[in-house]
Amino acid sequence: MSLSFYYEFGAPAEMSAAHLEEFLCDVERDAKFIGFNPTMVLNVPFDTPSRREFASRLGGSFTLQDDRFKGISIPESGQLRDHDPVTGECRLFPSHGVVLVVTDKQCCEACFGFFKFPEHISDIHGAIIANTGLEGRWWFRDFVSSPDPRYREIVSRFKASGFAIRVRDEFA
Repeated sequence: MSLSFYYEFGAPAEMSAAHLEEFLCDVERDAKFIGFNPTMVLNVPFDTPSRREFASRLGGSFTLQDDRFKGISIPESGQLRDHDPVTGECRLFPSHGVVLVVTDKQCCEACFGFFKFPEHISDIHGAIIANTGLEGRWWFRDFVSSPDPRYREIVSRFKASGFAIRVRDEFA
């Protein structure tokens, strides 16, 4: 059985990427001080196929299930990945990300931060298929499978700043 430490973060839609980047740079300084190396803060739009593929490797995917995605609905290119037309489930590509990447001594990377996802999914003709429910808010969810207390220190910074939505520690 594998245990994990789950975290979910959010920020208001009107909060700028620059503000979130400043916050993550502060967290990055702490991460370096407690021994993560290398570290990196990214502030990047996911506006090309290669950048969207990179975004999928950063974690934090938003999953949406809606009957309107069942059957032959054809979403506009670049919005969805892993679309299942039978169940209507899909994962959304973020349009922008502000993310802290930390690396431990075993060269395992973990990500913490914020993604901006589209407010709605459109078909190839521009008609709205479904709303995401995020209303423009920044959102991120991921996990690490490690009891290392340093990950909890990073997440505690998100909690103290009011960005933590949910945290679940199966090691506790």
